[in-house]
Amino acid sequence: MKPVKVGICGLGTVGGGTFNVLTRNAEEISRRAGRHIVIEQIAMRRDNPACDTSGMQTTTDIFEVATNPEIDIVIELIGGYDTARDLVMTAIENGKHVVTANKALIAVHGNEIFEAAQEKNVMVAFEASVAGGIPIIKAIREGLAANQINWLAGIINGTGNFIMTEMREKGREFADVLQEAQDLGYAEADPTFDVEGIDAAHKLTILSSLAFGIPLQFSKAYTEGISKITPQDIQYAEELGYRVKHLGITRRTDKGIELRVHPTLIPKDVLLANVNGVMNAVLVDGDAVGQTLYYGPGAGAEATASAVVADVVDVVRTLTADRDNRVPHLAFQPSALSDAPVLPVDETTSAYYLRLQAVERPGVLAYVTRILGEKGINIEAIIQKQTTEAQVPVIMLTQRVEERMMNEAIREIEALPDILGEIVRIRVEQLAD
Repeated sequence: MKPVKVGICGLGTVGGGTFNVLTRNAEEISRRAGRHIVIEQIAMRRDNPACDTSGMQTTTDIFEVATNPEIDIVIELIGGYDTARDLVMTAIENGKHVVTANKALIAVHGNEIFEAAQEKNVMVAFEASVAGGIPIIKAIREGLAANQINWLAGIINGTGNFIMTEMREKGREFADVLQEAQDLGYAEADPTFDVEGIDAAHKLTILSSLAFGIPLQFSKAYTEGISKITPQDIQYAEELGYRVKHLGITRRTDKGIELRVHPTLIPKDVLLANVNGVMNAVLVDGDAVGQTLYYGPGAGAEATASAVVADVVDVVRTLTADRDNRVPHLAFQPSALSDAPVLPVDETTSAYYLRLQAVERPGVLAYVTRILGEKGINIEAIIQKQTTEAQVPVIMLTQRVEERMMNEAIREIEALPDILGEIVRIRVEQLAD
């Protein structure tokens, strides 16, 4: 059989890793795919010193790759939303299969892209878009196909996890660790996507669609960042038997699908609580298998390239299969996608960690507990720190309650004259069956 020819668009970190893995492991990859895979053309703005592209056909025009009649598979590694969308749609229109590592592209434009691919009878593979080198998409879409997925929770942004780990282990402030993350290249100069949960929400949107068979709905994902978390909050959580992690959580409920990213207290003895540094992990709960954990590097040149090349191999293996006999893009056949709604965050339920600063005066705590009781919020634990100051930190752990009721209670508590400043609120998840 003739070789399958690929074109790489973007020769940055992931593009360079993909080039090197494809060339270094060419023989092993062809044995697995059943056909030789060759790089026909590369589109790049500048040379990558880690890649020897001498003798290769190169261009600065990514659309030249998308329209090249010799190319079978276009590998999109340029990132971003609009130009990447135009590139992928052009490739599909020209009958090319597509492999991408672009989570933002899939989360925002995936429904449109998959519909176009279905019409043109081509595949769009995107394993590398979530959790780098961890094959979580293949696990949910294929390995867990017998299960009804109940929920999944993931540490799916390495930058945020690095920051939370450093704050816990060394008692450092958020701003200090963020600066180090930028110096180390883990965080961008503008870290908003990482620390405010947007990057994780892109990935969670994809995982939620795969788990529950719903269209991609990034605009309905709730996001909350970690910039307000203090070392004191992390210490208090430890005293209560919890760790603070920046989690993406999606859950099937009777009312609809929860889709949320936020700081979360989870029990210290849960495996997910012990995923540290820049590593990623996803915990999936299925009705037949129970809980399974997928752990590994969520970024990096060759870790992500591992997933990109695996997608290329999958595409090559199925080139002769008709579209109805391929693994569907979102795990379920397009005609079988569910219309289950994504719930507003006000309708989701969690337990809560609350930290407030109160004037040291008799009766203040009674006012607070009365307000919580009126909203039907039960208290699991209270820590009141002894101090010689005129104000005292009070930490509470509540039982599960609808977010709307908790928000109402917080507004009333913050209005009390003896409560100082804003109440810090962190959701608590047991991650139990």
